[in-house]
Amino acid sequence: MNKDADVSVDGADDWYERLGWAFGLTASDPAERAVALARLTAAESHAQDALDRYNRAWRRRWPLGRQVAHRRFQKALRHSLPGGLWDRPSGSGIGTWPGLPYALCFLEWEARYPQEWTRHAKSWGTKENLIRDVAAAHHDDAVRGKLVELVETVVRRPYRCKDREYVRVARAVDGEDLRGRLDRAARSDNPWAQRHAAYVLWLLDRPEVPNTRHVWRTWLATAAGEQAPAAAARGRDDGAGDE
Repeated sequence: MNKDADVSVDGADDWYERLGWAFGLTASDPAERAVALARLTAAESHAQDALDRYNRAWRRRWPLGRQVAHRRFQKALRHSLPGGLWDRPSGSGIGTWPGLPYALCFLEWEARYPQEWTRHAKSWGTKENLIRDVAAAHHDDAVRGKLVELVETVVRRPYRCKDREYVRVARAVDGEDLRGRLDRAARSDNPWAQRHAAYVLWLLDRPEVPNTRHVWRTWLATAAGEQAPAAAARGRDDGAGDE
């Protein structure tokens, strides 16, 4: 990472060489996903072997060997997921980060194939941090469209850990397309989609209201009305962790 420029020193070609196979994780063809999952399993095995060698170097107190083993571990990690996404910019740099397509792929994979994601690359902290990183208003149309699709996918499925972070994304990419999708989800025959989409739409109309568990529970208790009570609008996080 180039800290002065706040962007990755690796270009798009470097990223594709390391992680180009990852796009297969979101393929609709099970055979294509299986190939990508096999690549991920091999990369994870390689990273684990490198970590074991690094740990052995630490135990044997070999300073030179420790440095070499650490570099090899870091290199192996960059060829896998989610480790390959851990070195990334924050703030305005996210829009020009060459790793952005792979971050979106990781989030799409979790959204569309949650069981495979959980089995092979579960990392709630990485999911949460990536969602917060991409929740920006300055993306180009292609990225913005992908984020709109992610929000729609998430509101239509049962809740998973850290899903409420997608409200940040919804607020960042708010617009006619997103609201149209949310409105259709709110009028669908899916009970969860009805509640979740309506709640996100309610929050979009009230940007000053925090998205906390207290607000969500208060809104649910009064979902039959057009507006949640003033207590919800004043609500602050109750301090409980996201589950």
